[in-house]
Amino acid sequence: MLYQIYETQRSIMEPFADLAEVAAKLYSNPMLPLAQLPGAQRISAGYDLMHRLGKDYEKPVFGIHTVNVDGVEVAIHERIEIDKPFCELRRFKRFSDDTDTLAKLKGQPVVLIVAPLSGHYATLLRDTVRTMLKDHKVYITDWKNARLVPLADGSFHLDDYVNYVQEFIRYLQKGYGNCHVISVCQPTVPVLAAVSLMASRGETTPWSMTMMGGPIDARKSPTAVNNLATQRSHQWFENNVIYRVPDNFPGAGRRVYPGFLQHTGFVAMNPDRHASSHYDYFKDLVKGDNESVESHRKFYDEYNAVLDMDADYYLETIETVFQDFKLVNGTWDVKDEAGEQERVRPQDITRTALLTIEGELDDISGSGQTAAAHQLCTGIAKSHRMHYEAPGAGHYGIFSGRRWREMVHPVVKSFIRAHQPDTATATAKPTTAKAPAPARAARKAVPVKKAAAAKPAAKNRKSARV
Repeated sequence: MLYQIYETQRSIMEPFADLAEVAAKLYSNPMLPLAQLPGAQRISAGYDLMHRLGKDYEKPVFGIHTVNVDGVEVAIHERIEIDKPFCELRRFKRFSDDTDTLAKLKGQPVVLIVAPLSGHYATLLRDTVRTMLKDHKVYITDWKNARLVPLADGSFHLDDYVNYVQEFIRYLQKGYGNCHVISVCQPTVPVLAAVSLMASRGETTPWSMTMMGGPIDARKSPTAVNNLATQRSHQWFENNVIYRVPDNFPGAGRRVYPGFLQHTGFVAMNPDRHASSHYDYFKDLVKGDNESVESHRKFYDEYNAVLDMDADYYLETIETVFQDFKLVNGTWDVKDEAGEQERVRPQDITRTALLTIEGELDDISGSGQTAAAHQLCTGIAKSHRMHYEAPGAGHYGIFSGRRWREMVHPVVKSFIRAHQPDTATATAKPTTAKAPAPARAARKAVPVKKAAAAKPAAKNRKSARV
C-alpha cells in the first residue's frame, strides 16, 4: 500500500515540479521582464531548488564517448553483450585509427567490473569505468530496476546473482582466454562465492579478483548499516520494507524493496550534510557560480536515481551476509542453474590472485571487512595476495574521485598487470607472476614481492576495434 501512496503523491507533485522548472527559467532569463524584478535571482533559485526536490530522477547514462590514452582520443562505443532478465552485461568497446595506440590497446587486460545491486544504478561507477578504460578492456554488470521486470521472468535470488557472475566470467573466458574481476562494495560476497564454486568444480578461474569496500565479514568494525541488519529480524525486514510494484509498471505485482525507501535511508544517514548541500546549491544559484551548480546537479542526478530490488534477493542478502555470516562461517550453500546445492569454499581457490582494498574512513564497510577475504582464501599463495588501505578515503573515494584516480587505481592497475600473462603465450590458466608492491604501500598491507608486469604482445591481425 505504501508504494501506491508514494506513486500517487509523485504523480500529483510531478506537474508542480515541472511548473517550478519553468518559473525558474522565467525569472533567470535576462531577455524576459520577470528577470528584471528585484530579487529575481533569488526567486529563480528557489524555484529551481523546488524543481530538483520534487522531480523524478530517471536512470542516468554512462555518457563515456571518448577517453584519452597517452594524448590520443580513443572513441568509446557502449553496447549490450548479454541481456539477462535482471542484468545486462555492458561492454565499452574502444576504437582508434592511430596504429601505435591500437597496438597498445589490443594487448591490454580484460576486466569485468561487477557493480553493486544495492539501490543505485551501475552508473555510480562511471568514474571507475572511465579510468579503467585507459588501460583495460572493460565490461560491467548493469543491473535492472526490478519494477521494470515482468513477473513472467520469475524471481531473482542471491543464488541467481552468483550464477550470473559465473556466466559472465565464462563468456569473457571464451572470448579472451580469461579475464580479471573487480567487485565494488556489495558484490564482493557473491563474486567470491562465484569464483570459489568455479574453483571447487575444477573450472578455470579469473587471473585476479579485486575486492573493494565490501562486507566479506560484516562482524568486523560494524557500521550503522551492519547494526541495522543485526538489530532487526528477518521478519521485520519482510514486514516493513517489502512492497508490491504498482500496476503502472511492467513489473506490477512483484515483491520489491522500493528504491524510494532506500533513498530515504541513504539521506537519513547524513541529513545535515544533504541539507547543507542543498542550501549551498541555492546560494550558488543566486551568486551565479555555474561550476558549483553543475557539480551539485551531477552528483544528485546520480545519487537520487535509485532502483527497486527483488525482495527475495534483498532478504537473502540480509540473512546470508549480515545476520548469519554464512560465507565466513563456511555454511553457505548456493543453488546452481541445474538446481543442485553446492557449498561455497573460498579455500579451494588456488590460481586467482587476490587484491583487497579498503578506505581508511569508510563508514559503510568497516575496517577489516574486505581484508577478511585473505583469511578465507588460504589456498592462494601469499605472494599472490595483497591488501591496500587508501589513506583519507571514504566509501565512495575508493572507486570515484581524486583518491580513486591518484591512489587506488595505480594499485589496481599494477596488480592486474602483474597477473596478466603475455598475450603471445597466454593460456586459460592464470600466471604465477608476483604482484608489485605499489609506490604508496598501505598500512596493514599483506606483503607482496616486486616483479615486472608481463609485456603484452600485439596480435597479428590488425583491427580498429578493441
